[in-house]
Amino acid sequence: MPGERRKSMMIYGLKTCDTCRKALKSFPDAEFRDIRKDGIAQDVLDAAFAQFGSTLLNTRSLTWRGLSEEERKEPPLTLLATHPALMKRPLIDTGERLFLGWTSEIRAALGVRP
Repeated sequence: MPGERRKSMMIYGLKTCDTCRKALKSFPDAEFRDIRKDGIAQDVLDAAFAQFGSTLLNTRSLTWRGLSEEERKEPPLTLLATHPALMKRPLIDTGERLFLGWTSEIRAALGVRP
């Protein structure tokens, strides 16, 4: 049902992303969704943008550097719809809360030991 949060953990990222693979390795029972291949539900993207704002965009990526100045002025959700790889990764949906990235603080919040 749209807008309903999942009960199991979902990790959104790219299958070629080392950081996403590390997150998935820490949570082998999580479902993984490759955002380039499978996309991301609009309600999840909207919730992530509401929580993280423009930090949802990875402005250090090769994809970002390949955009023109005009393209970079597009609204973040429009950019992410056109270029899913622009999303900072991984986006982790625990069913109760969203996490963005794989920093030591996020790993600690998720109970992952160093």
